Amino acid sequence: MGSLREIENRINSTKKTSQITRAMQMVSASKLTRAELAAKSFVPYMDKIQEVTHAIAAGTSEEHPMLVSRPVKKTAYVVITADRGLCGGYNSNIIRSVSNAIAKRHKSKDEVVLFTIGRKGYEFFANRGYEIVDNVIGLSDHPTFVEVKDIAQKAVAMFADGTYDEVYMYYTHYINVISKEVTEQKVLPLTDIAQKESNSSYEFEPSAEAILEVLLPQYAESLIFGALLESKASEHASSMTAMQSATDNAGELIDSLTLQFNRARQAAITQEITEIIGGVAALE
Repeated sequence: MGSLREIENRINSTKKTSQITRAMQMVSASKLTRAELAAKSFVPYMDKIQEVTHAIAAGTSEEHPMLVSRPVKKTAYVVITADRGLCGGYNSNIIRSVSNAIAKRHKSKDEVVLFTIGRKGYEFFANRGYEIVDNVIGLSDHPTFVEVKDIAQKAVAMFADGTYDEVYMYYTHYINVISKEVTEQKVLPLTDIAQKESNSSYEFEPSAEAILEVLLPQYAESLIFGALLESKASEHASSMTAMQSATDNAGELIDSLTLQFNRARQAAITQEITEIIGGVAALE
């Protein structure tokens, strides 16, 4: 058991830490509300563009290169992490999933290129010698498509040029505040566009092929942006949960230290009384 002064200093230090984590929890909760709304608002757009893309692809006899699988010699990975920590296992779960997938699919780092969004993912893979074609660091808490437009377009264009033969994306799918899950999504080629029944009929001008040429890259870019929105919501939720846990743990530690402080003070008072009584007895 430490001295009364040491215990009191630990209590004061823990209280200050608790105030910081509580403030960070409130900030993350505020950011989460807006990020969650943005992620959910993007879903109808993605559903519609997917429906239109499938309708056009099904209505043309020509097979676009972005819709056709080809022998895989090189694979690109789009990895979405956060710039900062203090968000529980958010970053480590993504990095672990990507590392496991690379180890399972590839025999050499030469077969892999990466596009990273977020400082944590970039630093991890750069330090291990992976080829990082492009990266984005310092995104706002509520990103717009303009912020990731260049990296999304580059990822799609390099696939079209044949630099690599498939593109996978890893991000954290947002379900709710408590539940998030690391998700792998194949971005290119677009061989698994979901077939959804629709009562809508389309007439294409100037032609289905011309529209498909423009729409497919936009669809692939939208997949990346939609994943980023979900990742940001998951990041804020993870940060809020982590800071809440830290605040709760700090409260428990303060209670334990306070009990320890009271016991030490009681022992000191008892010792002083005993010494006084002993001194009086000696005088008598």
